[in-house]
Amino acid sequence: MNPPSSKLTRRSLLAAMGGAAAVPMLTGCGVGTGGDAGAGVENGASQVTGSFDWKKLSGESIKILQTPHPYQQAFQPLLKEFTDLTGIQVQADLVAEADYFTKLNTELAGKTGAHDVFMTGAYFIWQYGPPGWMEDLTPWIENSSATNDEYDFEDIYEGLRTSTRWDFEKGSALGTGGQWAIPWGFETNVVAYNKKEFDSRGIALPETFDDFIQLAVDLTDRSQNRYGVAFRGSKSWATIHPGFMTQFTREGGKDYTTDGDQYTAAMNSDVAVDFTKKWVDLARNAGPTSWTTYDYPQCTGDLGNGNAMMVYDADSATYPKQKAGASAQAGNLAWYPGPAGPDGSYATNLWTWSLAMNAASKKKQAAWLFMQWATGKEAMTKATASTFADPTRASVFDGAFKQTLGEFPGYLETFEKVIDSTKIQFTPQTKFFETTEDWAVALQDIYSGADAKSRLDELAEANTSKINA
Repeated sequence: MNPPSSKLTRRSLLAAMGGAAAVPMLTGCGVGTGGDAGAGVENGASQVTGSFDWKKLSGESIKILQTPHPYQQAFQPLLKEFTDLTGIQVQADLVAEADYFTKLNTELAGKTGAHDVFMTGAYFIWQYGPPGWMEDLTPWIENSSATNDEYDFEDIYEGLRTSTRWDFEKGSALGTGGQWAIPWGFETNVVAYNKKEFDSRGIALPETFDDFIQLAVDLTDRSQNRYGVAFRGSKSWATIHPGFMTQFTREGGKDYTTDGDQYTAAMNSDVAVDFTKKWVDLARNAGPTSWTTYDYPQCTGDLGNGNAMMVYDADSATYPKQKAGASAQAGNLAWYPGPAGPDGSYATNLWTWSLAMNAASKKKQAAWLFMQWATGKEAMTKATASTFADPTRASVFDGAFKQTLGEFPGYLETFEKVIDSTKIQFTPQTKFFETTEDWAVALQDIYSGADAKSRLDELAEANTSKINA
């Protein structure tokens, strides 16, 4: 449902990223179609010739590195079907989520190729791609000898494809350069609410952020341990990327502006300051009393037990509370996109778990057969039947996935409203995790009484200097 890194401390996360951060940014090194970001690593796609054949490497074996997660758990029972199809054995090694990226970072930096395929979030591409630890998948996708004619890469939602593609050039937008991972499962960031309570009181869904704030305040009754809206507030980068960044963007905010290869932090623009004041006031007046420790499990737990009337977070973080027997409010929940921006924007930030190929793998062709199978239509359709998570393919959503939506009021309409505007709303840059954790600390400082404009000026100045250093 959510990135395991949301549970990492600043120290452990930055330690995990240390190997990548120590490697200089590489530009002009064959990034893009047909090349790797790192020096001395040959893209393996050019070695694959002849007709496509699932059985071409029968008898081979590969190792994949994953963390326990609903996406992983949905595909685990299907691995035998991949072996039956290809003759390739798969060893899936699992690492607990709190340790996953530390383990992955160490392995990739060592260039041992111990695992051929690994599970990653899109933001981590900005760390692992520049030093050449990831294989550019564009040549594999384009090679008809390596890729099944029915794979249909364009069936994957555009916002997901572009969010896993970058040229690593400072100032470049996402969607340029190499395809460093294939989206495997994802989530949009929208509002779940207590439909039973709303219906009983005749409450209309708020269309603007100001109306949303007023409703959340009106729903708050501290004497009943009930409050209007839950969203994350801990000192973590994961506090910034779901509801905060979604509404921040809808209201017209930007994290950075760029001029060539120079970045200017924009978290202190007039729009950003106004929004931040409202967001922090919302947390103070209509959020949980212990907001500064809240991550998504606390938010969704309060929704499920009836303490929170709304949650602004990942759609797949809230859906489990609707399942029969899963929470006190199971059967009473519904979804809507959240408030539009002043110009009608439904810009929505995303998280996507994706599959990437280790550039140091010695079994790249077998690894790519696994990746295209795992992200293909048939396997994804079967996995969707066993777990409720947004499929990355339009055909799977329109097909098998819609059949699961009857118990989730508003989910389909919400998804269709935001999907065309769902993408990573951040500016791609290698210090993303430092920037966003600094940002979360600033929110807490403002919550504790710091002047919003002064604190955001400080944040912007520090991050402008840091990213351009």
